Amino acid sequence: MNKFSSLIKNNKAISWVLGFQLFRLILLPFMGLMPQDAYYHLYGQNLSLSYFDHPGMIGYILRIFTDVFGQSVFVVKFADFVITSLTILSFYKLASYFLSKQKLERALVLIVSTIFISILSFNSTPDVPLLLFWTLSLICLYKAIFEEKKWFWILGGIAMGLAFNSKYTALVLQIGLIAFLIFSNKYRKLLLSPWFWMCIIISVAVTFPVWYWNYQNNFASFAFQGGERTSTITEFKLYPNYFFGAIGHQMFLLLPVLFLIFITFSFKYIKRALLKFKIPQTKTLFLLAFFVPTFVGFFSLTPIYWVKLNWMMPSYITGIILAAMFISKKQLKTQVIFSIVFHVLVSLQILFNLAPIKSDDTWIGWEELSKEIENIKKDYPNTFVFSEDHYKTAACLNFFMDEKVYSKNIIGLPALHFDYLGDDLTILNTKNAIFIDSDTRFKNKEKRGKYHELIDNHFEKVVELEPIIIKINGKEVRKFWIFYCSNYQAKK
Repeated sequence: MNKFSSLIKNNKAISWVLGFQLFRLILLPFMGLMPQDAYYHLYGQNLSLSYFDHPGMIGYILRIFTDVFGQSVFVVKFADFVITSLTILSFYKLASYFLSKQKLERALVLIVSTIFISILSFNSTPDVPLLLFWTLSLICLYKAIFEEKKWFWILGGIAMGLAFNSKYTALVLQIGLIAFLIFSNKYRKLLLSPWFWMCIIISVAVTFPVWYWNYQNNFASFAFQGGERTSTITEFKLYPNYFFGAIGHQMFLLLPVLFLIFITFSFKYIKRALLKFKIPQTKTLFLLAFFVPTFVGFFSLTPIYWVKLNWMMPSYITGIILAAMFISKKQLKTQVIFSIVFHVLVSLQILFNLAPIKSDDTWIGWEELSKEIENIKKDYPNTFVFSEDHYKTAACLNFFMDEKVYSKNIIGLPALHFDYLGDDLTILNTKNAIFIDSDTRFKNKEKRGKYHELIDNHFEKVVELEPIIIKINGKEVRKFWIFYCSNYQAKK
């Protein structure tokens, strides 16, 4: 115990890590359920080789944690916190291969101070396991390449496969590895190594469940993730707001100091490569190989396509190691100050809901809604419940209620993985239903007066009930329109 206390006292970086992680852990019980938490928990409760919009790793993790510790919002959040803490430890190990002790400490402070680590610690998304397996992949590849430990090629292949089973973005790992070997004079010969090819083959073999699920379902997931986005990009229309929006998102996730350092060294290395034809030193090249495709690659798309704020997250792992080579002590201090201010503001929002969130992407009101719906069902027994959004309301109500809640597949619209749960909707024929529609803008308490026109194709009669108004600490924060629908008829 005394040795541990002495270690913390003599290592400020560890103190910062423990401080930030303890802060996040203390906030966990005050965090409500996010729609993403509920949706990926639904994955875990309906085990499958893969799923419509993502592979299933986050669902499997939530299933393990909730089976062991019980189903609760805290346990779901705790799963994210534990996996993200393992990512931080893995990052520390990876960074130690590239940095001196002083710069290693700076890298550790940089990563734990970011907002993206807080988001991963609080919110269930495929990025939670992705970043862990991404980091473990790089550790294995480093040892295989630079330390010539051949068995790490096999471990690297497994880790890369598990990363892909977390999120499709992990495909960039193989791209980064091949790019590094091509541009490295010293290690280019490894392209002919049987160990390299064994690594690639194993990484593909581990992803077999995802491919087989897609094969069974007409490659629905691959089509969903790639088809529409590819067609949008090929239209090549300029959207300046997308570009500036991406800058805003990245400055929020990384905080301004770290983001600007990313931009600075990216420009520096790209300029050297394009104008002076200078390739960085081998270890720096390794880090860049797993940074440039995701960070620079996705950023280059932002003028023509809306790049989601989390798509660049994998690049942060090696990007922060590179940033630690450039950041000054003064800049690091400024980064930490920004971080503390942002985290205090986030904690105040979580605890007191100071600024109303005009969106369904919130942790507020879902449990209260489920209780209100259960009260309504007492007046309207033998009804089923469905909502019109893609997944948010239905997923959250599925988490809190002791019955199946349906999405907009009830009225024949695509409903993400709700379409693949194996539900026979014809068993609902002749039943009545409670339909829920969220008023995300919430300007008044009035009824909506209208509903989706497809509802009339499936129900004999629709009557609007009084809206549900959710109050938190005496303050009206959310509103849901409620409709009673009679005599359901599924369309085959």
